[in-house]
Amino acid sequence: MKLAYRHRAGTGATIVFLPGYMSDMDGGKAVALDRWAAESGRAMLRLDYAGNGASEGAFEDGTLASWRDDALWLIDSLTRGPLLLAGSSMGGWLALLVALARPERVAGIVGIAAAPDFTEWGFSEADRAKLGVEGRLVEPTPYGDQPYVTTLGFWESGQALKLLEGGISLDCPVRLLHGQADPDVPWEIALRLAEKLRSSDVQTLLVKDGDHRLSRDGDIVLLIRTVASLLDHS
Repeated sequence: MKLAYRHRAGTGATIVFLPGYMSDMDGGKAVALDRWAAESGRAMLRLDYAGNGASEGAFEDGTLASWRDDALWLIDSLTRGPLLLAGSSMGGWLALLVALARPERVAGIVGIAAAPDFTEWGFSEADRAKLGVEGRLVEPTPYGDQPYVTTLGFWESGQALKLLEGGISLDCPVRLLHGQADPDVPWEIALRLAEKLRSSDVQTLLVKDGDHRLSRDGDIVLLIRTVASLLDHS
């Protein structure tokens, strides 16, 4: 199965952008960060998980574990040296899972409305019951033309990879950007995550009027400034 990606060599740690659920490498944050990286001579990898964007495969065959493995395969195949992982929403959960799999390589993590364990806190009892009976959940979404589809396989994979119930054994610097007007991922999740991370170098930056996407011009400036600061100290 062919996975789509865009990789450019450069100086310092390779920035790896991990998109959110039903998103891809051509989203506004990924493209803006890539443009800055190109202008700054920084190495960067953008990618589409299987079944997403320009990658081959069926979206509904994907799970949290399989998309983590897609990211790891591309990272291992294309990059060398330190990594700076930037993950949006579900991509923030995947960034943590990738870092746990390659802790010796990760120089820093930036979570943008990171959503670890959303299979646990993001579904009602009715949702879980429907998943168990029908094998999939279909919901409208304001973020695209296609409905938001969750499969039982994805949900079970997420439940098997939960992180917030115990300590997260990562020691790299972590920056968590989260909008307090986020309707999808409560900003308190960022505080829970900060508490669970073993690293002592964790900062949570709350944007009072920020939504889930955090893709306004000011939000992009904050993202780039945060990434640049971590790269300068990596």
